[in-house]
Amino acid sequence: MSKILIRGAKVLGGEPQDVLIDGETIAEVGPGLSAEGAEVVEADGKVLLPGLVDLHTHLREPGREDSETVLTGTRAAASGGYTAVFAMANTFPVADTAGVVEQVYRLGREHGYCDVQPIGAVTVGLEGRKLAELGAMHESAAGVTVFSDDGKCVDDAVIMRRALEYVKAFGGVVAQHAQEPRLTEGAQMNEGVVSAELGLGGWPAVAEESIIARDVLLAEHVGSRVHICHLSTAGSVEIVRWAKSRGIDVTAEVTPHHLLLTDELVRTYNPVYKVNPPLRTERDVHALREALADGTIDIVATDHAPHPHEDKDCEWAAAAMGMVGLETALSVVQETMVDTGLLDWAGVADRMSFEPARIGRATGHGRPVSAGEPANLTLVDTAYRGQVDPAGFASRSRNTPYEGRELPGRVTHTWLRGKATLVDGKLT
Repeated sequence: MSKILIRGAKVLGGEPQDVLIDGETIAEVGPGLSAEGAEVVEADGKVLLPGLVDLHTHLREPGREDSETVLTGTRAAASGGYTAVFAMANTFPVADTAGVVEQVYRLGREHGYCDVQPIGAVTVGLEGRKLAELGAMHESAAGVTVFSDDGKCVDDAVIMRRALEYVKAFGGVVAQHAQEPRLTEGAQMNEGVVSAELGLGGWPAVAEESIIARDVLLAEHVGSRVHICHLSTAGSVEIVRWAKSRGIDVTAEVTPHHLLLTDELVRTYNPVYKVNPPLRTERDVHALREALADGTIDIVATDHAPHPHEDKDCEWAAAAMGMVGLETALSVVQETMVDTGLLDWAGVADRMSFEPARIGRATGHGRPVSAGEPANLTLVDTAYRGQVDPAGFASRSRNTPYEGRELPGRVTHTWLRGKATLVDGKLT
């Protein structure tokens, strides 16, 4: 493979340096580098980050290729600066066997826009009644270490305890969609002032918080790892903070949309704002930002949830829940965390690359930008501002809540093991 010299990049937002890629590896980092015959990329002060890692992506394949495929989803990931994504198990068929997770893993390897690590289901068919083949999925070629029934909560405490005990044997983690189902029957949006005024069924914060409280106690009892998906309330933040103060092995994620948007947007009745967990209040948004800044919330994860046009272009009650997020995540994080002074770019690298890779054990990802490390890199023009136009998305779906909204930052280049997947904002 040819050499690539990235000239004048602010590595993790620091002073401009040059980075030399030789084959699949970073060969040198420092000022004034040169390399005969190397392809030169003039960074001009753009920020260079380790390739982003998303611990929570829905690629929909197999079964819902009308909304996304592994190919289109990984192209969207590369466009957003990601070099690795973890694919959720709620496909058709469900990824609850070694055969299905190996299929998804193989598709990711074939397409090559980013690495795809399947997440295995906790229970058979996501039905919450019987543990899936956790050991077989871990021992498969996919080497699954993260398990989740995301989209549904593992609400049975006995099943959750058994899952935590099982994955402990090989250092795995259970990623919980925290939603007490009996408290959210018929829920359409966050329970509060806006839901009361609109007459829509409410999704109360306690439905999330009660499950998180139970699960951190179970994790402490078992001595296992639990990860909280798409944490969305101020109360949930306090429970996770308390659990960490006790030494419980819990990690948590927040989505970009929960860092920026509130339930006031539901007044439009535009189904693009319908998501699970729902958009919360301004108070919750503030608490989530502060928790991400202080490390109570460990990572940003997109919960990229593509849907075909007909599943969103309908009345609110019938619309599917979810938003696409891979191609806008970094811009939203810049808007809410960097431009507000809550995080610097080194902090962004930690929350969007280092920590998700550590939690999911993504080999070769979330590594320092230094000599000898895999050349998984993302170059970001942080001075850019522009309107979001979903017509230009690489994703097969267009259900973004940011259409027409001006956001900062633009990923210009992405490299996966030294191979460019995105050049000047265009997929290779």
